[in-house]
Amino acid sequence: MTDASAQAQVKIGEGGCIPIVNFGPFLDGSNKQAVADAMLESFKSIGFVYLVNHGLPQEKIDEMFAWSKKFFDLPKETKMLAPHPPSGTHHRGYSAPHTEKVVQHLYDKDEIAASRAKALDFKENFEVGREEDELMPNIWLPDGILPGFKEACLDFFWTCNETKFKVLSALALGLHLPEDFFEPYHQVPDNQLRLLHYPSVPLESLQKEEVVRIGAHSDFGSLTLLMQDDIGGLEVENPGNPGEFGPAPPLKGSIMVNAGDFMMRWSNDIIRSTVHRVRAPPDLVTEDGMTPERYSIPYFCSTDFSTVVECLPGTYSEERPKRYEPISALDYIMKRLAANY
Repeated sequence: MTDASAQAQVKIGEGGCIPIVNFGPFLDGSNKQAVADAMLESFKSIGFVYLVNHGLPQEKIDEMFAWSKKFFDLPKETKMLAPHPPSGTHHRGYSAPHTEKVVQHLYDKDEIAASRAKALDFKENFEVGREEDELMPNIWLPDGILPGFKEACLDFFWTCNETKFKVLSALALGLHLPEDFFEPYHQVPDNQLRLLHYPSVPLESLQKEEVVRIGAHSDFGSLTLLMQDDIGGLEVENPGNPGEFGPAPPLKGSIMVNAGDFMMRWSNDIIRSTVHRVRAPPDLVTEDGMTPERYSIPYFCSTDFSTVVECLPGTYSEERPKRYEPISALDYIMKRLAANY
């Protein structure tokens, strides 16, 4: 793709598609507004976009996937030396399969208890934040067990943080706001780098919902940057036909970006935060009925937890009044995190 606008799309169902946007002309300044407009239009229609020429070095992405595989190849008892705390409000360290249950807007204790009775997510993950975070300090393996892993995670965390600001700048321009509008709200990188591994499981167990990979949910921060391996499995709900999901396969050289619930709320529902899930691509099931293992790396971006936000300028009027009261990111995200454990 040589120009800035979305020239191609990935179909996810009848009438639904995810645009592919060339981010290069925004980064080099040759056609910023066209890129911004294409990105915003994608967020308004589907909530997801594939970005190519995104500026996140491919060698760093490849290196992080290699470190992820090294980590998850360790024996479980070794990985458990960096355990995720029992509380969902401290999202750091290692979670074993069947530990977490991603849920959708379940804050009531009875509802959460009912959800827990269902199959838990069959995946394992390792989560990292900024090193100086006092609210959620990082939890690392003891020194000497996987030399270089900590440094690689932190380097990738900060590399993704740089990309986050560029995407937010384009989004601001698309909303006809100053390019740096979102920067004051994202000065403290209260973000989360998550390494995910989906072990191989029998397809029949997934079909019977005896196990799930990740159930249908939406993200709850500002933005998510997603790197996928070449296996696939991500499915996105078709906004034009709720309940219908279509595959959002990996696209070589791209990253996927989607808006979270907080951004949808912030934009007075102009931007979509679309429900998605992870299943197993049926065409890759082995002869013995096993699904392939899968790796992915999402980077969840949040506004500063101390910041209170209200609907963005230009997203409300007398004809379209504000739909939400001001809220702090901390209050909102802590509720969502707690519901997952």
